[in-house]
Parts: sequence; structure tokens; C-alpha cells
Amino acid sequence: MAKPIHSMVRVLEEQRSVDFYLTAFGMEVAERFAFEGFTLVYLRSPESEFELELTINHDQKEPYQLGNGYGHIAFSVSDLEAEHQRVSSAGLNPMPIKEMVYQGRKLAKFFFLQDPDGYRIEVLQRQGRYI
Repeated sequence: MAKPIHSMVRVLEEQRSVDFYLTAFGMEVAERFAFEGFTLVYLRSPESEFELELTINHDQKEPYQLGNGYGHIAFSVSDLEAEHQRVSSAGLNPMPIKEMVYQGRKLAKFFFLQDPDGYRIEVLQRQGRYI
């Protein structure tokens, strides 16, 4: 079977993005590879082997155009309200907490925030299928 190992986003400023993901999700640099022309930074949470790959193209001077195809990446947390308060206090400006109901059953409780490059991130209460 295939095992998901990472997702990649292109970012404009390496340190700004590394700081954001550390503050928002506790993701730390697992490895960093500086090539001629670009740098790859792999971030990992202590709770998972899955990594977020940040690609920094050295010649990129303008923000990336995200287009209309990208949706979001999602993280689950054990206490959504506490996490919302924590990222709010850190100045990360999360959107309000919402709930999604499907056929009368509470499917998800979540909020969104954006990273410094505008990528949307969903933060879900760890429950049901979102554990």
C-alpha cells in the first residue's frame, strides 16, 4: 500500500513560514536542503511522520498566485477551543469556529487560518473520522 509522506507548498520567505508553522502547529524543521536555485525545508510534528515540504525558489520575488485549484491542508487537535484561543493570542488571526452537520449528525467542528503565503489551513476537533 502507498503511504502518504508529505505535501509541498511554495513559499516566498523561508523563516517567516518556518516561524508560522512552528507557532501554529508545533512543526519543527526535520531537514533542510539548500540547492543552487532553491531550498527544501521539511517540517514535522512530534505527533506524526507526515511532513510539510516548503519549497523556496531563490529567484521568486513576488508572492505566488495560488489559483483556484488549491483547497487546504488539515490538522486535528484534541481541544479545538483552546487551540483557537492559542493561535488567536499568537496573532495568527483564525476564522471563527464552525460546525458541519450531515444528515443530522455532527460531522466536524473546525476553524481555518492562513499561512503567510495565503495557503488555507483547516484545524479540526479530533473526533470521528478526524482523529
